[in-house]
Amino acid sequence: MSVDNTKSQMRKGMLEYCIMLILHRQPSYANDIIVQLKEAKMIVVEGTLYPLLTRLKNDKLLKYDWQESTQGPPRKYYALTLDGEEALRQLDESWDELAFTVNVLRFPKEKLNESKGVKNENHGNSETYADTTLTETPDYHNI
Repeated sequence: MSVDNTKSQMRKGMLEYCIMLILHRQPSYANDIIVQLKEAKMIVVEGTLYPLLTRLKNDKLLKYDWQESTQGPPRKYYALTLDGEEALRQLDESWDELAFTVNVLRFPKEKLNESKGVKNENHGNSETYADTTLTETPDYHNI
C-alpha cells in the first residue's frame, strides 16, 4: 500500500465538497477558491480546479456570473445553485456520518470511557462523542 497514493485519493474525494463549502459562504473567483484551499492546506492547481468547476456547473450545482475587475478582464464568479445547496446539505450529512465512524475507530477507548461517564483528554477530538453512547446512532437529519 502506498500511503502517498491513499492520501492523494482522500484529497481528491474531498475536493468537490471543499469547493462547495467555500462557495456556500460567498461567490468566488477561481483564483480565490485556490487561495482558500491552500490556506486550508488543500493544495490544488488550476488544471484540477477548472474541470471540476465545469462538471459541477454541468450538473447544475454551480452557476457563474461575469464581474468586472479592476485588475484586467472580467472574472467569472462561481456560486452554488439551489440544487448545489441541497447537494451540500447532503454532503454535510455524509461527512458527519463518516467523521463519526472514523473517530469511533480511531479513539475506541475514549468512546468506551465516555459511554461510562469517564472523559479522557488525551485526544483533542474526544469531544466528538460527548453526547453519544455506544448504542446510539447519531441523528444527522436535525442539523
